[in-house]
Amino acid sequence: MRSTARVLVYSDDASTREQVRLAAGRRPAADLPPVEFVECATLPAVLSELDAGGIDVCVLDGEAVPAGGMGVCRQIKDEIFRCPPVLLLMGRPQDAWLATWSRADAAVTLPVDPVEFADALAALLRSRLSHNAA
Repeated sequence: MRSTARVLVYSDDASTREQVRLAAGRRPAADLPPVEFVECATLPAVLSELDAGGIDVCVLDGEAVPAGGMGVCRQIKDEIFRCPPVLLLMGRPQDAWLATWSRADAAVTLPVDPVEFADALAALLRSRLSHNAA
């Protein structure tokens, strides 16, 4: 098992980034390594971190401004080779079709529900880490 899993969290709102960190805790599930968060408040920071590599999962805020997480998701899925899975934070459940359009791998609604979020993050991390180990 790897020593840590790196999770990129993109939101222009510091409180949203904090909700994500608190919901995931040190590790979202007992069978996963501890999580190291990489926080980004701007699209250029997201692209820079992804270009550098080593990110296991991206958590993108669909309500971020000026670059919303849905558009960012679609962009990175097109531009980043072997793009990490994306967990999208949506403002309302009715936006699920937009999450599909953006090609997000999973989506949860804001405010972050800790159990729902941790389960979704854990599933994406398991998938990514098992794929990378193979």
